[in-house]
Amino acid sequence: MAKPKNKFSDQELGEFKELILGKLKEAKEDYSLLIGSLSHNDDHGTNDTGRTFNMMEDGSETLSREELAQLAARQEKFINNLQAALVRIENKTYGICRVNGTLIRKERLRLVPHATMSIDAKNAQNK
Repeated sequence: MAKPKNKFSDQELGEFKELILGKLKEAKEDYSLLIGSLSHNDDHGTNDTGRTFNMMEDGSETLSREELAQLAARQEKFINNLQAALVRIENKTYGICRVNGTLIRKERLRLVPHATMSIDAKNAQNK
């Protein structure tokens, strides 16, 4: 009986590295756009319009800025998780469930490349 694999081959790790690097590039671009929106680098605001319109816009702008800040924080966390996944690839520990030590299924890693838990471990955690 064949012994189950307990880590991915260098070739498989290389494939995941390419996937993660692509996602990391996209995530950083999105993050830059969000930060640019927050800092008004792309501002086409209403600074030169009437006082009443500005007052109505203030509440809406505050809400939008809070939403942008939340999105930026989530994007930054995603970037950090992807970078941590790259470190695990370099250490050859990528794809190993941190709960039970089994290999995380490739399908899951393709969808969530920064995953550190298998589906079984994740489901058990959520109960």
